Amino acid sequence: MKLRNSADREASVPMREFNGAAYATIREVPSSLRVENFRKVSVLPLIFLIFYEVSGGPFGVEDSVGAAGPLLALLGFLVFPFIWSVPEALITAEMGTMFPENGGYVVWVSSAIGPFWGFQQGWMKWLSGVIDNALYPVLFLDYLKSGIPALDGGWPRVGAALALTVLLTYMNYRGLTIVGWVAVALGVFSILPFVVMGLVSIPKLEPSRWLVVNLHNVDWNLYLNTLFWNLNYWDSISTLAGEVDNPKKTLPRALFYALILVVLGYFFPLLIGTGSVPFDRELWTDGYFSDIAKIIGGVWLRWWVQAAAAMSNMGMFVAEMSSDSFQLLGMAERGMLPEFFAKRSKYGTPLTGILFSASGVILLSWLSFQEIVAAENFLYCFGMILEFLAFVKLRIKHPNASRPYKIPVGTIGAIAMCIPPTILIGVVLALSTLKVAIVSLVAVVIGFIMQPGLKYIEKKRWLKFSVSSDLPDLDNDISQESTVSLVD
Repeated sequence: MKLRNSADREASVPMREFNGAAYATIREVPSSLRVENFRKVSVLPLIFLIFYEVSGGPFGVEDSVGAAGPLLALLGFLVFPFIWSVPEALITAEMGTMFPENGGYVVWVSSAIGPFWGFQQGWMKWLSGVIDNALYPVLFLDYLKSGIPALDGGWPRVGAALALTVLLTYMNYRGLTIVGWVAVALGVFSILPFVVMGLVSIPKLEPSRWLVVNLHNVDWNLYLNTLFWNLNYWDSISTLAGEVDNPKKTLPRALFYALILVVLGYFFPLLIGTGSVPFDRELWTDGYFSDIAKIIGGVWLRWWVQAAAAMSNMGMFVAEMSSDSFQLLGMAERGMLPEFFAKRSKYGTPLTGILFSASGVILLSWLSFQEIVAAENFLYCFGMILEFLAFVKLRIKHPNASRPYKIPVGTIGAIAMCIPPTILIGVVLALSTLKVAIVSLVAVVIGFIMQPGLKYIEKKRWLKFSVSSDLPDLDNDISQESTVSLVD
């Protein structure tokens, strides 16, 4: 990867020395003051940050039952993780420990395919992340509107969504460590009502309800998009790798525990909900779990589920915004964006990235739930194709490069592992509506224009771009590390 070297760039750091490198902002302050004074994220907060990047609980999975019935919904959340979530989490663990910096997947693609495609990866992933974040105020208000009818529409809904966005954006500004521990507290609070619901529902469970299916009346587009949306974004945590304590060990461990938590957090609430009440396809839309809670346990349980849903959406919002904003910081540290994106607040957070991400959320919050999910999935699919290509190419081109965590398969196994999720990507793209495809392709074209436009701005020196001297040189260090490994 060829990046513009700033005049004051120091000697590059070999990849094997990543663990000791200081990942910091491009400023005139010494590295130790820039990063070491900010607390790093440990295993437990990281698990719940991943949990909220991917899931946040069963809120939003109701459409899978409405689209395909109880049996396919249950099977989907058991089988789909092996097709998609496990490969994506494994690749994130390997590549995230290979490149433990805030650029995350942008750096993976840049190092394997080149900076142009690295930028496209960053653009598509950031845009899909912002689109994803626009969902959470919508879901938050959907769960509260049954208790507060005024939030169903009009200016009260708009005002509530805007106020929530501002409040959660401020939380992101105050620091990633705070966000991490808030995620732990919100996660526990969001999971508990379903544990209680499970216990209360035991006398009402009828196993025959789990087997209801009608293959001639399945909305495959909605079904697959719902599964895909609820079980992706494992790679998002890679853009926070530079903020993690000992990422080479912490990241794989956190991904493993988060995977278990996510799958169980979907399957058992669906098992409870579909087995406790008669199946009515029209009722299974987002927010229906609160109604099921009232049927099973009464009004008190309904309020608890609604509160848990609200808190869960807050957790997903802050986790996603952290990932999106630190990604922009990481891209600026690699010289892909203007230097002002790399500036940190006094709390160590990327102020410009947070403001840009929050603005995108506000602009996109008018879209409907299904439109948001479909558009986000379309863009996300393009980004994942680039990630799979980068993963395989680095395995082929640099098989001996340092990989603190390495998936225990060879080159053929690495290629084979990417085939099922790639086929799934093709299916999701093929089922997209024409409107979603056109809007998404326009967004892709904007990225194609934006990258050379930024290079022109850099050439004309209208804005300052620079590469952090604290980061390794991606052009040389993988090759150096491969050579060292062969000699060893």
